[in-house]
Amino acid sequence: MTNGAPRSSPGPAAASSGLTAPATLDRKVVAGAVVLALAGAVAPVLPAYPLTLLTQAVIVAVLAMSLDVLLGYTGLPSLGHAAYFGIAAYTVGILATERQTGLAGCLVAALLLATATAAVFGFLAIRATGTYFLMITLALGMVVWGLAFRWVSMTKGDNGIAGVPRPELGLPWSLAAPLPFFYFALLAAALAWAAMGVLVRSPFGLGLKGIRESESRMRALGYNVWLHKYLAFVISGFFAAFAGVLWAYYNGFVGPVDVQLVTSVETLLMVALGGPGTLAGPALGAAAIVFLKNFVSVYTKRWLLILGAVYIGVILFAPRGVLGAFSREPHSAR
Repeated sequence: MTNGAPRSSPGPAAASSGLTAPATLDRKVVAGAVVLALAGAVAPVLPAYPLTLLTQAVIVAVLAMSLDVLLGYTGLPSLGHAAYFGIAAYTVGILATERQTGLAGCLVAALLLATATAAVFGFLAIRATGTYFLMITLALGMVVWGLAFRWVSMTKGDNGIAGVPRPELGLPWSLAAPLPFFYFALLAAALAWAAMGVLVRSPFGLGLKGIRESESRMRALGYNVWLHKYLAFVISGFFAAFAGVLWAYYNGFVGPVDVQLVTSVETLLMVALGGPGTLAGPALGAAAIVFLKNFVSVYTKRWLLILGAVYIGVILFAPRGVLGAFSREPHSAR
């Protein structure tokens, strides 16, 4: 066993679980590009409310895909993922409202702080496995929620940080308007999706798939399993933070609700609903949950029961998620 950097060759374990034909990958990329193009094409004709929901779905999709790197590709479920999302959102909220910091400064500070937190939390959590890992991430996430709720001088406590201004890019149109901000969020989400897509199809990503399928086999092949899992944890936190930056600008408000357990659980369910280990599946799950929550709640106060029934139906009839059910790639039941 080597203790160096992650190896570049995927090995048999990764190959048997993660190699997909280039043509299939090309079809997935084309399909994703078509969906993004369609979203961009229909946005100008949408009324204000559906456009707002579409923007929300795009941002939450980035959060769901970030968790998919950890859960779907590495096999590590987390109940504290909202921590990095919320830390980034709070950083933007504080800097933008109190320091009038621009987009670049807010983005860099938010990503650095949230990713550093993920690096510390990952160091504490990665050595645990199974239920113990889940409980550690839950506890660490609750620490962040407690700080957001109790550190009133910094976070404004339960009142949250309101009036987060949208960034000025020096363009002819203002991001304060819904449509320009939607295109801004769509472009950012597309870049995040592309970056994560390159990551999971790289030799490093294939190594993560091998670890998901059989840690012992990957150790026997000489892989530093701990380092792979740790890097996946940190990278996942980085992209969650990226989503948090977009969310702060979109919502104009940051509060403890953004780091609470419910947010982490919802993100986990988005990944499970769409199909872990696919990236596109969690994005689809995020969009489905956003629209279900907002449309079904208009017609009934028992919308949570309907949402719960959807989750149960997917678990019973499509345990690999909606998109995972159509994937030819074998996936571990771990």
